[in-house]
Amino acid sequence: MTKEPDISIICYDSDSAQLNHLSGVNEVAQYHDESKVSWINVSGIDDIDSIKKLGDNFNLHPLTVEDILHTKLQPKIEVFENYRYLSVKTIQREKRFHHYSYNKGSRGYINKKKKDQSEKIEEFLIDQVSIIIMGNTLITFQEMSGDSFNDLRKRILENIGEIRKSGTDYLTYVILDAVVDEYFLTINHLEEDIEDFEDRSAKTNDGTFIDEIQETKKYLLQIKRAIIPLKDCLNKITRHENFFQSEKLKPFLQDLSEHINHALITVENYREWLSNIMEVNLSVVSYQTNNVMKVLTVISTIFIPLTFIAGIYGMNFDFMPELRYEPSYFIVLGIMGLIGIVMLIYFKLHRWF
Repeated sequence: MTKEPDISIICYDSDSAQLNHLSGVNEVAQYHDESKVSWINVSGIDDIDSIKKLGDNFNLHPLTVEDILHTKLQPKIEVFENYRYLSVKTIQREKRFHHYSYNKGSRGYINKKKKDQSEKIEEFLIDQVSIIIMGNTLITFQEMSGDSFNDLRKRILENIGEIRKSGTDYLTYVILDAVVDEYFLTINHLEEDIEDFEDRSAKTNDGTFIDEIQETKKYLLQIKRAIIPLKDCLNKITRHENFFQSEKLKPFLQDLSEHINHALITVENYREWLSNIMEVNLSVVSYQTNNVMKVLTVISTIFIPLTFIAGIYGMNFDFMPELRYEPSYFIVLGIMGLIGIVMLIYFKLHRWF
């Protein structure tokens, strides 16, 4: 059975704000107040009929509804006669207990610090958020269930900042800013893992170490693929005269664009950092392997003359002068031991091991 989306609506102006959680799409009209700014948030889009019904209620174009439901599409902006559409990729972080198994889902990355039978892990998931801006109404569709904007909602209810004094354009900017902030939180969290990799790089030759680094690099690439389209969308918004009507948003958008550029540079630096860590680890593993091979080579080289001597006296000849000499066995053993000691001293003086 398809799970119905979680729907909330918060209506506010400079004097008041009220949040309501709805049991279904049919209740939206009951709480929607056109005289105030109304932010309708739909969390989870598995129930296609509910999404289409909400789209019909607000006269959304069928192509817009299709874009909302098809989350694999690249972020985009579109301007229609009665509304504006914007989609972005966000990052959701989820902490939960999980039995140990190193699996990366199709939409995210699982980060584990310890390999216990049952442990608390943090999962990162790439989520699409579609935004509809329609006069005093703003509708957000989150791909997965869960509240990514709870802190933002709290700021509205407690009248923190300029949100309640502004319209839907500024609210859209604040949502985008929250998305970018989540990028930085995730990137900074991965920095701790990378520092851990750096500490382990010179101490471990575990075969899974490189796999962990590669998984982290792949996730950084996913973050980059989420950020770049948002950067392109911001550039289009800046050039598009009809997307944001408020002129006061221009410096805010410019600042947001700079943050995105900084995030992209950080991701690239971290990927390069991981590549350097891999090279260090491979060098350490190679050095350890060379040391092992060096010791084995020294041992093999010492035993070559000893094997030669043992081979001579292992030949089945009846007339060997030393065979009839009583102390010859001990003399040969002494010579073999002396050869081994002399070779060890020689190798040590030449620093071959």
